[in-house]
Amino acid sequence: MHDIRAIRENPAAFDAALGLRNLPPASPEILSLDADRRSRIAAAEAAQAEQNKASKEAGAARGRGDEAEFQRLRNLVTAKKDETARLQAEASALDAKLRELLLTIPNLPLDSVPPGKDEDDNVEIRRWGEPRTLDFTPREHFEIEGVKPGMDFETAAKLAGSRFVVLSGGVARIHRALAQFMLDLHGNEHGLTETWTPVLVLSEMMEGTGQLPKFGEDSYQTREGWWLIPTAEVTLTNIVNNEVIDHSSLPRRYVAHSQCFRSEAGSAGRDTAGMLRQHQFEKVEMVSITDAGSGPAEHARMTRCAEAVLERLGLPYRTIVLCGGDMGFGARITHDLEVWLPGQNRYREISSVSYCGDFQARRMNARYRPANGGKPEFVHTLNGSGLAVGRTLIAVLENGQQADGSVVLPEVLHPYLGGKTRLGADGQLI
Repeated sequence: MHDIRAIRENPAAFDAALGLRNLPPASPEILSLDADRRSRIAAAEAAQAEQNKASKEAGAARGRGDEAEFQRLRNLVTAKKDETARLQAEASALDAKLRELLLTIPNLPLDSVPPGKDEDDNVEIRRWGEPRTLDFTPREHFEIEGVKPGMDFETAAKLAGSRFVVLSGGVARIHRALAQFMLDLHGNEHGLTETWTPVLVLSEMMEGTGQLPKFGEDSYQTREGWWLIPTAEVTLTNIVNNEVIDHSSLPRRYVAHSQCFRSEAGSAGRDTAGMLRQHQFEKVEMVSITDAGSGPAEHARMTRCAEAVLERLGLPYRTIVLCGGDMGFGARITHDLEVWLPGQNRYREISSVSYCGDFQARRMNARYRPANGGKPEFVHTLNGSGLAVGRTLIAVLENGQQADGSVVLPEVLHPYLGGKTRLGADGQLI
């Protein structure tokens, strides 16, 4: 959420930043609501002061026996009391309306974010690895002979409808191994604290990280009111919801492997084949909670953590910075990692690493006590996939595929697979 004082002080800068997202100016509506709210507050305070004065004078009038003046002042006290209550109610309603408006306005991009409208305007930062030169026509993951026995979309459709999958045998074991490998790498080498959190959360938690109120249709809600998390970013970030923590505990770096659920509203017709876009999937999510000055450096660090997973797996990738028009709601800057998929002959997103500044912290009222004392400040938050497990499975299968339908598996996974090194053309680990 945004700082209303900053908008008052420099509305032009606020609107210019929204313009980088290709959004129209929002400060006129915000400041109009804010002015109305503040005028009601000021009027209520004035009416309250008049009420107090009249009450005091009424007591004096009664004391000197001036009954007519006493009655007039008593009526004035009643009128001012009613006026104060009315103005306070109006101010409260305007405050709620202003908060509701601010909750729907996305974060302001950093000045370094490139301008642009969509993914075509994103800017590549670097590449790692060279795609294999194949002497056969590469297949998409679900077409590989050795994968077919362990990737069943028909049974999943019978169980749950479209955009689900049933994994079994060797493919299911590779999927599990990938998650374990990611957790071990982030925990043992990157210094992240492994965490296990609920997949059902309260509405306030979804609001805290920006999924609500604007993007409710993208997630699933139960009859009891809980929301199924679209990512463990929701739970990990909200660990500090409504907390004031000591600066000495920062940065806090978390990693969690969880089921994730997304309705994929608005994605009809996109990536309908295979596992690329599912309603239920798994991710290993990274979240950092930092102080106000450490965000950019932490963003670079978190990006490297995600890149390291791909490098250990030997998967070619590129890192891009998203333009203003393609950036997510809560981000100030985002690095996307795109892995090479030979079956599609293109790079596809496998991780987004975002720095959110104090945007989520203001929604969560999450603060820290500065080391040198002083009043608490809002924490800064970051999140990133490290990585999306299903998409990593796709990349491993497609990049390791062989002409005979088998798949050569990355060396770092061998210990997690009982020493097995390949997925045979029959679907068995060998």
